[in-house]
Amino acid sequence: MARSSADDMELRRACEAAIEGKQKVVLSIRVAKSRGVWGKAGKLGRHMAKPRVLAITTKSKGQRTKAFLRVLKYSSGGVLEPAKIYKLKHLSKVEVIQNDPSGCTFMLGFDNLRSQSVAPPQWTMRNKDDRNRLLLCILNMCKEILGRLPKTVGIDIVEMALWAKENTPAVTNQVSTQNGPATSLVTQNDSQVTVERDLVSQAEEEDMEALLGIYVMGIGEAEAFSERLKRELLALEAANVHALLENESIIEEVLQGLETASICVHDMDEWLGIFNVKLRHMREDIKSIESRNNKLELHSVNNKLLIEELDKLLERLQIPSEWEAALTGGSFDEANMIKNIEACEWLTDAIRNLEVPNLDSCYAKLRAVKEKRAEFILLKCTFVRRASEFLRNYFPSLVDLMINDKSYFSQRGLVKRPDHAELRCKCRTYARLLQHIKSLDKNCLGPLRKAYCHSFNLLLRREVREFANELRASTKASRNPNLWLEGPTASSQTANNADTSTSEAYSKMLTVFIPLFVDESSFFVHFMCFEVSTFAPPDAPSVDRTASNGNNPAELAMLNECLRELLDGTQEDFYSVVDWACKIDPMCCISMHGITERYLSGQKADAAGFVRLLLDDLETRISVHFSRFVDDACYQIERHERNVRPMGVVPYIPRFASLATRMEQYIQGQSRDLVDQAYTKIVSIMFVTLERIAQTDPKYSDIVLLENYAAFQNSLYDLANAVPTLAKFYHQASESYEQACLRHINMVIYIHFEKLFQFARRIEELTFTIPSEEIPFQVGMSKVDLRKTLKSSLSGLDKAIGAMYRKLQKNLTSEELLPSLWDKCKNEFLDKYGSFLQLVAKIYPNETIPTASEMRELLASM
Repeated sequence: MARSSADDMELRRACEAAIEGKQKVVLSIRVAKSRGVWGKAGKLGRHMAKPRVLAITTKSKGQRTKAFLRVLKYSSGGVLEPAKIYKLKHLSKVEVIQNDPSGCTFMLGFDNLRSQSVAPPQWTMRNKDDRNRLLLCILNMCKEILGRLPKTVGIDIVEMALWAKENTPAVTNQVSTQNGPATSLVTQNDSQVTVERDLVSQAEEEDMEALLGIYVMGIGEAEAFSERLKRELLALEAANVHALLENESIIEEVLQGLETASICVHDMDEWLGIFNVKLRHMREDIKSIESRNNKLELHSVNNKLLIEELDKLLERLQIPSEWEAALTGGSFDEANMIKNIEACEWLTDAIRNLEVPNLDSCYAKLRAVKEKRAEFILLKCTFVRRASEFLRNYFPSLVDLMINDKSYFSQRGLVKRPDHAELRCKCRTYARLLQHIKSLDKNCLGPLRKAYCHSFNLLLRREVREFANELRASTKASRNPNLWLEGPTASSQTANNADTSTSEAYSKMLTVFIPLFVDESSFFVHFMCFEVSTFAPPDAPSVDRTASNGNNPAELAMLNECLRELLDGTQEDFYSVVDWACKIDPMCCISMHGITERYLSGQKADAAGFVRLLLDDLETRISVHFSRFVDDACYQIERHERNVRPMGVVPYIPRFASLATRMEQYIQGQSRDLVDQAYTKIVSIMFVTLERIAQTDPKYSDIVLLENYAAFQNSLYDLANAVPTLAKFYHQASESYEQACLRHINMVIYIHFEKLFQFARRIEELTFTIPSEEIPFQVGMSKVDLRKTLKSSLSGLDKAIGAMYRKLQKNLTSEELLPSLWDKCKNEFLDKYGSFLQLVAKIYPNETIPTASEMRELLASM
């Protein structure tokens, strides 16, 4: 067997020198480190194995011993130097790579690595003996010092045990015991993995065999064992027969006793038959007597029950005179309502008691019952007709009293909030009456509901109209110009003083009437006896609403239709307020949109039919107005494309900053998305229009772009820090600014140093086709040509650089951009010149040319 590097004392001394004697080297061995994948092709630089040295070291501190795995690499001078160190207490896994047929490649997994996503390095040994030496040393160190073993994958334990038995490595480990540090030698017995420990010992096996030898059963020979069982069975049967023959006399005595008992039983059976005949005749006589008595008793009981039932039936058929008078001709004044309600309750119970589940079906066929039921039905129809006619006249009269009172509505100089408390109180007087009308005749509720909706709709429309008119008359708002991106400059606009009076008027409109409409809808549902648990949006599918609330789809459809009749027409005054506010200041669309969204989100849980539709329509109308404003702004921007001199900053860029500042002041609640969409549309049009303006004169296009993008960044710096959407366009403008600067700077540089950098470009093109050493022999690329180019380009260098500065300054209208632009120009020139120097040094190594530092000093001095 070849000598292993683990026995190389010189290597161990080199390792101890590399770690400066801080730890004791137990084992050192040469390995190859790689990160490639076996069986797959890869780049040589990425998967090429690197020589390394692995050293197992220990460090004693008191009674404790720590074990480490050190990785050492070779420096440029061939000297070992530390690369990495791992603590063996963190070793969690030892895996031999299966893709390596030799089995000499393995990985060590540690549980404290910062990045578990990075594959651990693979270590490759010279042969399997070196691998086994290192792994056995690591496993024994873990077992002795840490008291545990890491998880092993891909290692044949039996193979390791056999190898350990044949090869006893002379490696000493410094371990820690209870009495202090001690040195243990890894020998064959220590490193061998004994599988026999899990089985019984030889002594235990001998004891078990001796124990089984005591019981000789002959089971080993099947035929002999079968003969033995047959003999024992025959002997058992013979013993049973012999026992029966010995007891013959006793059996005979038992048989004689049984015969005597049988004769006695036969005599007794004859006597019992005689007595049974006599008893049967007696039972028939008794049964006849009992039958006659039972019939008489049944007749008596039935007659008594019949009399009681007839008395109850007569009680049901009798109409009290006071209830009959109330139902046929009583008054519906508030003082008589208690008596009317009691009469309704009696009539409802009387009709119910004459119907089949509550009345026996045999009574229901009686002529008296049928006539009395018809009389009750006629009484019910009379009462329902009288009550319905009263309520149909009562609702309009109640509303007329309110409408005729002008002090109830908003007046000039006084915006009055509607108060329906008194109305609802008067209506609640007849709430129980409506419930009884529904129980008596459900079909009569339809006309009553329509009468209620028609009457109260007039009142609500009048309240909304007067309130909206006075609200607009009392609101003093300064009219802002609609042309935000043209006309006077942004400084003349009151960008920092947002006039929110129109938005406040709209908010007040919603604050007063949306809760009022919701309350009116809720009161209407309960007052008019709708069988729904909660409100549902009328545009929602009926199946979903029924499944969620258990409501009847037909009842919900009827409810939404009634709510539309109750509130229809009020939306026109809301629309007029929105149109009035948007006409005064289109910016208020932002705040009005947020206010509407807030009310919409509040109505999602129990949307009151028409109220949600009203809020949806208002939101749509506000969005349409704002979209028109944004479209007008975009049209104003696009107008600058025509007949505009492509120089300087276009006026809509600083004015957009003023516009955006004012739009931010109007944002409320959930109107952020509306404003962000407006920003996206306006700024996109601004940038597209700017590009078109710049292309009208390609000579100055880059100057126009960089000046305008710089102005955009300067005007929106503060807003971009607070608004993510504007921050996105700020970064877009910054990138466009940098690109325009780079194009313009390169143009200026190539104007004054075209020959120099054209020569460098030809060198780069030739390097792709011919060797570098042949380039000086090409036409126009000799050293003489290089010297001519350097002389023509670098003579009078200060004048050329000054000309570059004047070229930048010449067409630039924003003087504050010149310093940064000049710095970018110098840096770009130095980068290009540095690349030129590298090419010259490679192709013309002996030529003298001004260095990059000299050029930098010259530029800095100018």
